[in-house]
Amino acid sequence: MQWHIRSDAPVYAQLVEHITLAIITGEFSPGARLPSVRELAADAGVNPNTMQRAFAELERDGLVQTQRTAGRTVTDDAARIERAKQRLAAASIEAFWEAMRRLGYDRDAALALLKNREGN
Repeated sequence: MQWHIRSDAPVYAQLVEHITLAIITGEFSPGARLPSVRELAADAGVNPNTMQRAFAELERDGLVQTQRTAGRTVTDDAARIERAKQRLAAASIEAFWEAMRRLGYDRDAALALLKNREGN
């Protein structure tokens, strides 16, 4: 997994986003066992406590489950994964609209840009 940690957002929130994206895209399959906190923290270059905080958030969201004997696994609830996918898509769309507003484009002008871009 490629980790791209930025300075503009809390690290744990970025870890949640990265792992959520890995679940949505199938990098971590439904029902699959996840690497340990220490393994993922070392891979991402972050403190294990920060990775633990990210996992706690993913558990609250229901995307990850902790089982005493099996460690952490990805949920096998396809509907929950789809809802997470829709949340990420909505956040991306909102970020796009905000960027267009900052550039001075209204909704119609931004849509026109998108339509012109489709042809390229």
